[in-house]
Amino acid sequence: MPADIGSHGAHAARPDELSGQAAPQRLAQAALRDLPWEVGVAKPDPAIVVDGVTRTFGGLTAVSVDHLEIQRGGITGLIGPNGAGKTTLFNLLTGFDQPNTGTWSFDGRPLGKLSPHQVARLGVVRTFQLTKALSRLTVLQNMLLGAQGQRGESFARALLPGTWRAQEKANTERAMELLRRFKLDAKKDDFAGILSGGQRKLLEMARALMSEPKVVMLDEPMAGVNPALTQSLLGHVKDLREEGMTVIFVEHDMDVVRDISDWVVVMAAGQVIAEGPPESISQNKAVVDAYLGAHHDAPLTVEDEDRMLAEDEAALAEERRGRHSADTTDGKRTTR
Repeated sequence: MPADIGSHGAHAARPDELSGQAAPQRLAQAALRDLPWEVGVAKPDPAIVVDGVTRTFGGLTAVSVDHLEIQRGGITGLIGPNGAGKTTLFNLLTGFDQPNTGTWSFDGRPLGKLSPHQVARLGVVRTFQLTKALSRLTVLQNMLLGAQGQRGESFARALLPGTWRAQEKANTERAMELLRRFKLDAKKDDFAGILSGGQRKLLEMARALMSEPKVVMLDEPMAGVNPALTQSLLGHVKDLREEGMTVIFVEHDMDVVRDISDWVVVMAAGQVIAEGPPESISQNKAVVDAYLGAHHDAPLTVEDEDRMLAEDEAALAEERRGRHSADTTDGKRTTR
């Protein structure tokens, strides 16, 4: 169901407009800048392709996506009102749920019927709305769980420390490097269960990077995080793109979406109703109606809010002038 956004693409950025930006961001924006703002548009180099995926629960259709492509190396924001099907789509793409119909692939390889750990081994990892840190393990132990191909996990090899000690040392060094990057190194010996909500979000993102993924899917990474840590998380998400990873994230805060997204996909009632660069979304009537209803008076953007406030103040001033004029006229009549 194509959204009525217009057949033209986003404004093509000039080289001088992009010269001050980091190279991966320039590449992502250059790949997406001339695409039409329409649902199901083909991307120049898609990492993930979804075709005809549906998921129903009883009589409720939670997801019904005809065609969706995720551009490699960019940050794609997945937005929509509560109940739009965003998390269900995440669950399907990462093997935590199976669809009723449809296919989806990563780098041309079908992901259907794969379990979550198999999907992760291919390079597609995710985080959750409610963090999955193991509370009775230390922060460092949680990190080490994210490393792949650990030889010591084999029962036979576990009896031969010489076969895995060097690898475990390398994994520990990488874990500490990531903990320092996320400013959690001082917490390495603390139980994960005593971390704050924001720190658990950071831990989950850091642990996901232990597997050296190609695609990172973040489900509401900013939810419940205080403003100071939000800025830190935003920086880390941008860093993932700079390291060449493909990022897909679910978020409700439109300021966050506009800040870090190269492309935005909008879902409502299980369907993708719009695609485009962040600046195109607030202009889309289908998106406004999905968030606010077909008959709405509330502003979607700060600019809309300022405009509506100015209009209300002007109307109020006009009403006051009218009352003053009427009072003056009545006063003259009484004097006569």
